[in-house]
Amino acid sequence: MVRPSALLRIHPALICVLLALLVFFLIIGLRWGGQLQALELAVYDRFLNRRAQTKTLGSRIVLIGITEKDFERSGWPLSDALLGQLLQKLLAYQPRVIGLDLYRDKPIPWIPRQREYPDFRRLNQLLARHRSIIGVMKFQDIPPPPGLRADHRAGFNDVIPDREGVVRRGLLFLDDGRKTFYSFPLMLALEYLKEAGVTLLPGASDPAHVRLGQATIPPFQQNDGGYVRAEDRGYQFLLDYGGAPQAFPLFSLTDLLSENIALESIRDKIAIVGIVAKNEKDFFYTPLSGSRTLDAGLPVYGIELHGYITSQLLRLALDGDTVVRPLDEFQEVGWIGLWCLLGAVLGFRGRSLLGFTWLTLSGWTMLFAFCYLAFQQAWWIPLIPPVLGWTIALSSMTAYLSGRERLERTVLMGMFSRYVPPNIAQDLWQRREEFLQGGRPRPQRLTGTVLFTDLKGFTSVSERSDPQELMDWLNIYMESMVKIVMDHQGVVDKFIGDAVMAVFGVPLARTRDDEIGRDALRAVQCAVAMGRKLEALNRDWRQQGLPTIGMRIGIHTGPMVAGSLGSRDRLEYTVIGDTVNTAARLESFDKNFFPECGWRILVGESTWGYVAHHFETEPVGAVSLKGKDKKITVYRVLGERQSPSCEVFHKQGGGLQG
Repeated sequence: MVRPSALLRIHPALICVLLALLVFFLIIGLRWGGQLQALELAVYDRFLNRRAQTKTLGSRIVLIGITEKDFERSGWPLSDALLGQLLQKLLAYQPRVIGLDLYRDKPIPWIPRQREYPDFRRLNQLLARHRSIIGVMKFQDIPPPPGLRADHRAGFNDVIPDREGVVRRGLLFLDDGRKTFYSFPLMLALEYLKEAGVTLLPGASDPAHVRLGQATIPPFQQNDGGYVRAEDRGYQFLLDYGGAPQAFPLFSLTDLLSENIALESIRDKIAIVGIVAKNEKDFFYTPLSGSRTLDAGLPVYGIELHGYITSQLLRLALDGDTVVRPLDEFQEVGWIGLWCLLGAVLGFRGRSLLGFTWLTLSGWTMLFAFCYLAFQQAWWIPLIPPVLGWTIALSSMTAYLSGRERLERTVLMGMFSRYVPPNIAQDLWQRREEFLQGGRPRPQRLTGTVLFTDLKGFTSVSERSDPQELMDWLNIYMESMVKIVMDHQGVVDKFIGDAVMAVFGVPLARTRDDEIGRDALRAVQCAVAMGRKLEALNRDWRQQGLPTIGMRIGIHTGPMVAGSLGSRDRLEYTVIGDTVNTAARLESFDKNFFPECGWRILVGESTWGYVAHHFETEPVGAVSLKGKDKKITVYRVLGERQSPSCEVFHKQGGGLQG
């Protein structure tokens, strides 16, 4: 188990990178597991709707639809004679290409054991004679009409819907291992483009790709865009349904047979003949369908779908359009990884709820806008994986930093406990990044003022008192002294039995001499306030019949080292150095002398230099302190200048013995 303090020693930048990698692998796992495909395709459909509306449908295709009313008048399926009549009428309108999206591999009506079918023979003669007619077949299932087989003028009309039944991809070729077959829309487009001299060519950059005019059509791969292991047999490409929801011009069989159509509506165009009757179920769902209910009228009929595919091929060849292109797998992985890393990095700025919300919404907006604009330029850039990566990385990093802050606060407060003034604690927390290192206070050299207090006569009091009464009595004293220290912006470093050590100028280091001077002044002011508080306590204890005590205070200002000492389980913030030792020696200097007021304050020369203008002092002289080789000039603080109590203090008199 990792200790909390160990977590704090890990640099946040490393956590950021590790977290980004963790989120990245999570998103990649979801992506390649297929869990995000439905969402990504839903976004694709919305983008495609908008892009389709920016294009015009054009006027190259017209539909001849056999409706349910035509069924009622002429019967179904259409007889060979009626189909021949339909084609004759249609040829009179001089279309450039006729696409017959009706299976006619055997005679209709079919009569068992009949050998001759004159209407079927005449129909196939008509088909063979007019090379502008393109028929359909079902790949490896239903052959083309006999009249079109010799010239290979029939294309398969198979489509490959996605799992939910939506057709997002078109087919150009299929092969059975021996022969390659062309799709029905491709054959219509090639026949139409003959007049412009446009044919199929190898791709300019990759000969394995197909080029139609100036447009190269890369083959669809099973993991393109938002797809995961999709069916990619044959040569597929992404459909754009350009011009939708506009509808192709549509005329019924009755309109054609009655010649109730203007010549210009069909001449020099591609006329696709097929079924537009709901009962025959020759319809397909597209990204533009929205609902999956036939009653909503949203699916498209087979001849409409072939019309959209053929129209797109013509736009690619003649109008300079491009096929929607996905990123390759390497680019997609890099794109997702970038947003995972950005989410983790910017998580440093989302620590507050407002910051997190703003960053989250900003990232979503930028991603959506970028992917949408890229799609309008025919680039399919995944949206859902980076959105999830951004959101999870950002929220995880924010949660980690929030937890780290709570842990840092726990560590800080555990070291400083409740003996830090609120204003210093708040300032310390706001500047924690410059103060903490690896979950503990950063060791630093600084200049501060140390105050030591000790009680005179405590040993005899403790020997005469009941333990519980002694602790209660001592706690009253300690609580009073600690409050005074905190009121003067000092930090209680430690309790040593009945002694108190306080430091002024930590934990945030002072850098200017005036700041150091103010700390020294606060320390002496604190000492005087402690002495006066002791006088008040002694009066109360005297009235209660409790023992009274005296207090010695030593104060020194100088350089020291501040930091944390202890083990991983228990850390304590403290200061060390000669300044600390000097303050302790000043407190214990000449224990036999004690003024009648019950307290005394001795300061070193460095402290005296900062406070001499504020306090009445008297020199003790250059003295040798225990454990120190060099003498130090010591001063006794008598009280504030021009203070009434100062006269009283003076009268206590008495010298100190060196």
